[in-house]
Amino acid sequence: MAADAAPPNLGTAGLQPIRQALGGDGLWLDVGLVRMRVRSNLPVLAAHLQSVYRHFGFQTQGEWADLHFDLRSPGNLRRWIAPQVRFFCDGQVPFEPFPASAALPLMEWGANWLIGRRCNHLLLLHAGVVERQGRALVMPALPGSGKSTLTAALSLSGWRLLSDEFGAYDLAAGAFRPAIKPIGLKNQSIDVIRAFAPSAPLGPSFPKTRKGTVAHLAPDQASVLGVHETARPGAVLLPRWEAGSATQLQRVQPHLAFSALAFNAFNYQVLGAQGFQAVVALCEQCPVWQLVYSDLDDALARIDALWSEVMAGHSP
Repeated sequence: MAADAAPPNLGTAGLQPIRQALGGDGLWLDVGLVRMRVRSNLPVLAAHLQSVYRHFGFQTQGEWADLHFDLRSPGNLRRWIAPQVRFFCDGQVPFEPFPASAALPLMEWGANWLIGRRCNHLLLLHAGVVERQGRALVMPALPGSGKSTLTAALSLSGWRLLSDEFGAYDLAAGAFRPAIKPIGLKNQSIDVIRAFAPSAPLGPSFPKTRKGTVAHLAPDQASVLGVHETARPGAVLLPRWEAGSATQLQRVQPHLAFSALAFNAFNYQVLGAQGFQAVVALCEQCPVWQLVYSDLDDALARIDALWSEVMAGHSP
């Protein structure tokens, strides 16, 4: 390879080298918050990873990985009749098997489960996080609130993606750390994003999962290149999608903001006093709004207008 040639990524690597890596010592994926080593004997997983991790480096070895897991098809009759895939980690199988064709959703859910259990040195909010001008817009929400749809649309509109799943707040550094993985979209959200951005880099759709039909949006190149660039807190937005609703943006009082953040944290109780201090710090630094929306374009316009006010509030 020429000295000035760009290192290969999964989007440009051939499928056969990816399959060989998965079937051998593993494929290493650096998502910022953690490094993952993935191994699998399912040939179809290579194409799925190439689709939704396209801008990640093609790395077949490394000095350290935080998560090691395997996705394996059983070597019995299941290999031929209703083939399945299992998620193995540290000699354990924490989930029921999935259909072999849905190896990617199992991998994403399994990796998220491991991150949520193991990264207790940070406050982990269940939140979408995007960045602009060095500040993070944090969107904590329950499933079904339109969080992922909004995160996906913002990431397709010039905001840098930090995460769709984890608002990983480092209290000591006073910043959010990226946990960049494909954005998981479900059911109607898939069609909403396709209509919003017809050229959006969506991977394959997986019907009849436990969450309905799911598809994943690949993070863009700029977000992947910034996988280790943190963002200081900017604002908190509590999204709620309501069919047919006009866009409503309302300021939230600090005591209500505290409960919303603490309630939407994976590990608030595990962290104890540190979790309390982290949530207090966010409430002191960040203005908080609740967003009710049904029109995605209108919601994004309101957020863009709001961001000037946010940045003005953080000026020295």
